[in-house]
Amino acid sequence: MKYRKSFAVVASAALLATALGGCANMTESQKSTAQGAGIGAAAGAVIGALTAGGNPGKSALTGAAAGAAVGALGGYLWNQHLEQQKQQLQAQAQASGTGVQVTQTQDNRLKINVPADAGFATGSAYLNARMYPILENLATGLIQHPEESVQVFGYTDSTGSDAINYPLSENRALTVKNFLVSRGVAPQRITTQGLGPQNPVASNATPEGRAANRRVEIYISVPAKP
Repeated sequence: MKYRKSFAVVASAALLATALGGCANMTESQKSTAQGAGIGAAAGAVIGALTAGGNPGKSALTGAAAGAAVGALGGYLWNQHLEQQKQQLQAQAQASGTGVQVTQTQDNRLKINVPADAGFATGSAYLNARMYPILENLATGLIQHPEESVQVFGYTDSTGSDAINYPLSENRALTVKNFLVSRGVAPQRITTQGLGPQNPVASNATPEGRAANRRVEIYISVPAKP
């Protein structure tokens, strides 16, 4: 019977994550915090119940409280500005015909996926002028919101040698950073890394797959404050 009580706490915590995260009158950042708290509560309840001695129900409640606190503080925050910027960039990307994709990640970062074939000439790190309006829009938003940080990752397909692919992917990421800096974004807010053929998103066995793997990914995030 007492184990049923502890698992009832787990179920309640899971429902809390869904219910709080779905409240219509909450901001996006409040939803993210509420969902984190609910998920943390569920995890804490499980741990508390499994490690309990004589009173698993009480331990589950204690674990849920601790987990809620950790869950509410961790990860990234999704806010109104990120949502607005996502919508603006999505519309701009669609109009540009570049194939750029703008999405919200599961951990609440704004992701801009730039197909390298649209952003750069083959084997080159010279930025295509078609990308200027999208990156200028991004730079404007970053200047207005100095709490946001940027990560830029460059990728290649698996053809060619590592001696070519890794410097090329790094240089493409640096080109994006340099463009944003030239538009007024502080350089210390932007980190870059060239990952060459790592983390493919499609098969390198086909031309279409290789084209998908040649890309630059830009992540905009607002770290949750501890």
